[in-house]
Amino acid sequence: MFSRIFVALPLALLVAANAHLEGRDQCNTGAIQCCQSLQQADQSASLVQKCGLTVAEAAAQGLVGVNCSPITVVGTGSGCQASAQTACCKNVYFNGEVNIGCSVINVNA
Repeated sequence: MFSRIFVALPLALLVAANAHLEGRDQCNTGAIQCCQSLQQADQSASLVQKCGLTVAEAAAQGLVGVNCSPITVVGTGSGCQASAQTACCKNVYFNGEVNIGCSVINVNA
């Protein structure tokens, strides 16, 4: 009985570790974006207001991404330029000019 557990346990751990590693660069709340800058909401108040939100509403959602473009699959295509930042953004306005609710994604991890 114990020999079956010792055989199954390493396999179960391998499956769990693989699932964790596959999901680390996924964006569960929106599209993965390549943003020219990520700012606090109070630093980009005019852009936030352009979206019909108050600075407090935007700040509660996360960072504000400016001039963002979607990345369909991490690791393929052109990706982000060296000066840009990869982020997961919930709300995209004006074709990526303003993105509300962003969080930084570390694609090098």
